[in-house]
Amino acid sequence: MSDNNVLLRVDNLVKHFPIMRGIFQKQVGAVRAVDGVSFEVKRGETLGLVGESGCGKSTTGRAILQLYRPTSGSVNFDGVDLVKLKGEDLRKMRRKMQMIFQDPYASLNPRMSVGEIIREPLIVHNVATEADAEERVKQLLELVRLNPAFASRYPHEFSGGQRQRVGIARALALQPSFIVCDEPISALDVSIQAQVVNLLQELQDQFNLTYLFIAHDLSMVRHISDRVAVMYLGVVVELATRNELYNSPLHPYTQALLSAVPIPDPVAETTRKRTILVGDVPSPVNPPSGCRFRTRCPIAESVCAEERPEFREIKPGHFVACFFAERFL
Repeated sequence: MSDNNVLLRVDNLVKHFPIMRGIFQKQVGAVRAVDGVSFEVKRGETLGLVGESGCGKSTTGRAILQLYRPTSGSVNFDGVDLVKLKGEDLRKMRRKMQMIFQDPYASLNPRMSVGEIIREPLIVHNVATEADAEERVKQLLELVRLNPAFASRYPHEFSGGQRQRVGIARALALQPSFIVCDEPISALDVSIQAQVVNLLQELQDQFNLTYLFIAHDLSMVRHISDRVAVMYLGVVVELATRNELYNSPLHPYTQALLSAVPIPDPVAETTRKRTILVGDVPSPVNPPSGCRFRTRCPIAESVCAEERPEFREIKPGHFVACFFAERFL
């Protein structure tokens, strides 16, 4: 893969949240939310990031955009390491990358009209006059299929799907090249989810956008993503193209996740084998030694407790962190 085709390169990204106790707020531990994540996102592609709740997906997205400053590692965006940027330099880079938040009820200021919400980034970054901003707001509302006359209304007057469209319009206001979609459909009705995903795809084609699409709905991720990364307890355990990952998963955790996805063939549904994981996800405060997944893994051996498996390329473009992945080839 040529370097100029890669928009984002995340290398050994770590984000730990300190746990403080006592009168003097002494650090007694850390929540290891993201613990050494590496991947690349090509220009114009959608990389899906999946995993159970609490595995560090959203923290990864926020650490990439520097909404959380990483504990260590590098985030190379368009040739610039964002981790080293501060102040005005970082502010200028923020125009190129935006986020669509999970909860459209919480991510929109209830005291601002929809027009003010969408106009705010244009004014903050000083890229449009008041008159130009008004016109741009109308264009953006039309782009996400909302009536421009709605600009004077407030978020509480809209449905969940409409609010998420407002969030998408706000993310597009500064014409970014990269958008982190942090579970943008999980708070919406099923009937609305497909509409929002189709809108995201149309906007991607129209503006050559690059997405990091965070979700735990595996069927939706398969629909929208070009490649998929699977996270477990702060680390990426498998990364491959969409069809490769869904047709021949090589990590036991990915196999268990995919076995839980219903398929629309009743005959195949009754005959296929389900992988039921035992136990609960360990705490990110005190993760297991060696392989993070070993406490629930059906094929774990003693080496899994002693060493952390290397995230390696087993087939062209197919990476997996498992000592025994070759068994599934």
